[in-house]
Amino acid sequence: MDFRLLVFKNVADNLSFTKASKALYISQPAVTRHINELEKQYEKALFNRLGNKISLTDEGMLFLDYTNRILELYHELETSFQHFSNIFPERITMGASTTIAQYLLPTLLYKLKANYPDTKFELLSDNSENIESLLLDKKVSLGFTEGSATHPSIHYETFVKDEIVLVTKVNNTTLADTKTIQLNQLNSLPLVMREIGSGTRKIIEQSLEAHHIQPTDLKVDITLGSSESIKSYLLHSNSFAFLSIHSIAEELRSNKFRIVDVENLDMQRIFYFATLHGIHTKAVTTLKSFFKSEYKISAL
Repeated sequence: MDFRLLVFKNVADNLSFTKASKALYISQPAVTRHINELEKQYEKALFNRLGNKISLTDEGMLFLDYTNRILELYHELETSFQHFSNIFPERITMGASTTIAQYLLPTLLYKLKANYPDTKFELLSDNSENIESLLLDKKVSLGFTEGSATHPSIHYETFVKDEIVLVTKVNNTTLADTKTIQLNQLNSLPLVMREIGSGTRKIIEQSLEAHHIQPTDLKVDITLGSSESIKSYLLHSNSFAFLSIHSIAEELRSNKFRIVDVENLDMQRIFYFATLHGIHTKAVTTLKSFFKSEYKISAL
């Protein structure tokens, strides 16, 4: 399913790019980009822009009708094929990177357990590199990883998209009231980084290197082992950090953090399902279908 339809529906239902970005855990520029892509593809304006207010055009209202019908059909399709009986063993162990385990899976795991109460589900949390090792050692049946999908023995499949953004506390006096900075300003900011092996760190370094910024060029204040520890540090310092938009949803809602856009820097990544090549079981297939379907429903 085209994720842009979910973006369009959220903007149309709320008549707000800001509310849509919070509901979908993506940045407002990303919402704008998705809507612009749809309007370009169909060569029609879907929204009237009147200052800070928006409204649906006639074409937008028609597009919303089709979007609702498509999403409903997609939900019916997923529901019809995902709930099978007697497909799970008594216990299933999964492994997920820290960000995914903390911010995406808890609600979905609750729904999974409600649908399959006779199975004991266990989730191990570690950085992506270690989750891949657990998968290779056959200690987990299904992995959730982030960052590069490069191990030759592992099959990667898209779970959800994510965006990494630069954040700091709302009352940080450094760059006060500055909403956008230039790439060359990054080198002067005190940054909090994740540990080596973290999927988040890998994507940050790869994105910056594409703009000729090396890790050694950065002014690293401290290195910490989880998004939660980084967030706590940010609240008590004037530092900045690149974090998943999923991990800061609550802090944005409660006005504790603010996003600082970095011009020409777009850090998008994919959260993957990870399984061993050549191993296909109905249990793992059903798990992947369940997580995909329930995540999309929760995003509506």
